[in-house]
Amino acid sequence: MPKWLKDAVFYEIYPQSFYDTNGDGIGDFNGIIEKLDYIKELGCNALWINPCFDSPFHDAGYDVRDYKKVAPRYGTNNDLYRLFGEAHLRGIHVLLDLVPGHTSEEHEWFLESQKAEKNEYSNRYIWTNAVFQPAKGFLYIGGEAERDGVYVLNFFKSQPALNYGFLDPQEDWQLPMDHPDCVATREAMKDVMRFWLDHGCDGFRVDMAESLVKNDDEKRTGTCAIWREVREMLDKEYPDAAMVSEWNAPAKAINQGGFHMDFYLNWGGNGYNSLMRDYDTGEDNSYFKKDGKGDITRFLNEYLPRYEATKENGYYCLITCNHDTIRPKFNLDDSELKIAYAFIFTMPGVPFLYYGDEIGMRYLDVKTKEGGYHRTGSRTPMQWNTEKNAGFSTCPADALYLPVDTSPDAPNVAAQETEKDSLFNTVKELIALRHREEDLQADADFEAVYAEVGKHPFVYRRGGILVALNPTTETVTAPVSADGWKVIFSIGSGKAEDGTITLAPQSCIVLK
Repeated sequence: MPKWLKDAVFYEIYPQSFYDTNGDGIGDFNGIIEKLDYIKELGCNALWINPCFDSPFHDAGYDVRDYKKVAPRYGTNNDLYRLFGEAHLRGIHVLLDLVPGHTSEEHEWFLESQKAEKNEYSNRYIWTNAVFQPAKGFLYIGGEAERDGVYVLNFFKSQPALNYGFLDPQEDWQLPMDHPDCVATREAMKDVMRFWLDHGCDGFRVDMAESLVKNDDEKRTGTCAIWREVREMLDKEYPDAAMVSEWNAPAKAINQGGFHMDFYLNWGGNGYNSLMRDYDTGEDNSYFKKDGKGDITRFLNEYLPRYEATKENGYYCLITCNHDTIRPKFNLDDSELKIAYAFIFTMPGVPFLYYGDEIGMRYLDVKTKEGGYHRTGSRTPMQWNTEKNAGFSTCPADALYLPVDTSPDAPNVAAQETEKDSLFNTVKELIALRHREEDLQADADFEAVYAEVGKHPFVYRRGGILVALNPTTETVTAPVSADGWKVIFSIGSGKAEDGTITLAPQSCIVLK
């Protein structure tokens, strides 16, 4: 396990929308470099940069055309190498977004694969033996290649699935995992990882991590075997490199697959969803909604078994949001977000802060862009100040990658930096608290001390620290003895005396 993950706080950057330095309306690597001091000041000491490889951008870069070349709109490979170096000078680690399950249909491997003549890439993707032989049970495309066959998709039409083999081949066109051509696929992906690690990258967030082996069983036996092989390579050759999986199944990803971290993702009706985004039925029952009907046990009932099963092997990670998720400002105001973030930054695992969430950027109703659809509203440009295009770019407004929030009260960094009680400064204080107190970091023990169905507050222990949260508009109490403990951080007010913790409305206290 890389030691630096213990005290890591990640900042996720959607590069298209972070900071534009050349006036073309699209964010770039030089923009990220210029804002590294901002990220360091905020307290984040690690970055996850969304896909930045060469791509036709039918899916915002998750359709890779060349794994070893960056997209020219962001800069050059040398610019990215410089970003790694500048980040490291500031004590910041950098993860890139690895897309191992599919490529773009414009990737050189695929162009060779669809040729009629046999070549080393013929089985790099999954093809049937004849164009009129369907790939039953899979999404597939036929009639677009000179090769006689149809090919399997991983998701969008532009994303042909790479061939890691089938755990249980059922058809003559399905190769077993140990077929030399399937082994070649995973070796090619390890080669991609080595390329970026050798140039200064510190690891990878892995897209659709469970999607490699087809006809896999419920335990994802085949896919986990491949990731264990990758982990063995990292442990031997790059022991400080880290991987986090887009999986939301930590027993598989961490215990069986060898990932260092797994994301707790927002899936409808799950425990994470119940915290900030439980509004799809028309009534908002999110736990951190001050006037909602939230219940922390809905989260704990799912989280605790997963945490307990994996805590010795890796980190199950909470996020404020990501590029696929509706921003939390959609339904929570700043006072509610402060309590939600107090929770996220004091829980076990490694927290991930999505760019702009530190100032409460809104989810915008905008047209789809590059395959974003409903996700596009969470991918709009970072709002730095009140200058042109919110300080994101000097280009004309109609040339922006996506429109900025033009509301008169649109939040921005410059305003919140100078406001003592702003959301930005609360986030900054919370992250500083986490860095300062080892018992709030990734691996410290966790115990739910007071968590009753339909009741507040929620009190939990991290090592020798107690955290008490009250997201409601009522004063609440809990029969928890912390007499003589010192409040080392607070939002709102609270106290511990006479064997009881008392919290004012919308308050959080951290006791030591």
